[in-house]
Amino acid sequence: MPTRLLPPPGPARLLTVITVVMSLGQGLWMAVNAIFAVTMVHLTPGQLGVSVGISAALVLLSSTPLGHLADRVGPRTVQLWSFLALAPLTAALLFVGGFWGYLVATSAQGLAYRAGNNARKAMIVALVPPGDRARTMAGIRAWINVSVAVGACLSGLVIAWGTRVGFQGAILFTAAAFLGTGLLTLKEAPVPPTPAGAISAFGVLRDVPFLLFTAVDGLLITHTLLLDVVLPLWVIHHTHAPRWMSAVILLINTGFVVAFQTRASRGTDDLKSAARASMQGAGCVAAACVVFGLSRGSALATACALLVVGALLHALGEIRQAAGSWTIAFDLARDDAQGQYQGTYKMGGDIGKMFAPALFAWLILDHGGTGWIVLAVAYALLGVAMPAVVSRGARLKGAPQEPAAAGG
Repeated sequence: MPTRLLPPPGPARLLTVITVVMSLGQGLWMAVNAIFAVTMVHLTPGQLGVSVGISAALVLLSSTPLGHLADRVGPRTVQLWSFLALAPLTAALLFVGGFWGYLVATSAQGLAYRAGNNARKAMIVALVPPGDRARTMAGIRAWINVSVAVGACLSGLVIAWGTRVGFQGAILFTAAAFLGTGLLTLKEAPVPPTPAGAISAFGVLRDVPFLLFTAVDGLLITHTLLLDVVLPLWVIHHTHAPRWMSAVILLINTGFVVAFQTRASRGTDDLKSAARASMQGAGCVAAACVVFGLSRGSALATACALLVVGALLHALGEIRQAAGSWTIAFDLARDDAQGQYQGTYKMGGDIGKMFAPALFAWLILDHGGTGWIVLAVAYALLGVAMPAVVSRGARLKGAPQEPAAAGG
């Protein structure tokens, strides 16, 4: 791991290293899971879909209480035991032989992973100064992209091999990565828990401004699904570009995030600038939608050029919007309930992922350029709404919208 790409020594560096180890295993498992379930556990596609849906619903409903658990017990404790538990829960898939066993194992996996993820966000707030959080998250996100890409490459080897031994090796590798994540957590500084009675397990659900931000941001980040779900089918059925252009778009996105996410986080250290960054990101995504729509029916070279330009605009919008959302999610939350608030914040993206694929397919694949325009307008409006939503939340919380002036 190149030292020059890591934060300076301290809590931020350790948080980054832990995330790299965690995402390496997660990246591999996400890429092989579906094929493992169908070919080795012998689930039907319908059973796999039902299992994924039930697991996702359980994680969604448990996200806020699991975040509250991190506040009450202490985020380091929850992160430690969540990932230590993930190791045997993942290894248990070696012995799963049917729908119910797979459902129980993957649901338990999902709950443990969400608990650990919520706690990790609370650790960032506790250990990293406010002015450094966006930069820390940017570095973490860049390394996540690298780790997931490596995991995806490893998954390609596993899938190409196609044997039970290969899938068993992938499961054990993932379990080892989660075990390593848990053990590395022991090196982090402990964070004291929130005193009993300071906030109820569902106190965040009464924080209307934070919930409004969660909803708007959850709708905004559905744009990440465009590259995975819609564009591959758009390229095949609505453009003259070669099929492999969808892979080129994904490579552009991954490379752009790795190269520029940290730079994109600069100037997002307060709520006002973070809301502006989120709005700018939404504008770039809206522009990307328009450019993608123009590729329909264009000549091969023109279609390829438009898809590349759209991919660059989308990647710029993604990294700028993400940089803004981190600061907002941290600073609008209560300091003594970061686990609960970050768990609830994750629900916005979860809900968006539940309806967005079908809606996007209907809009874009069935309505072509018109669908892209509708989507562009929707993202632009969400971006414009973000500063007002954040400003209202900051006023009600009494949080500073800009950094305090130095001197005096």
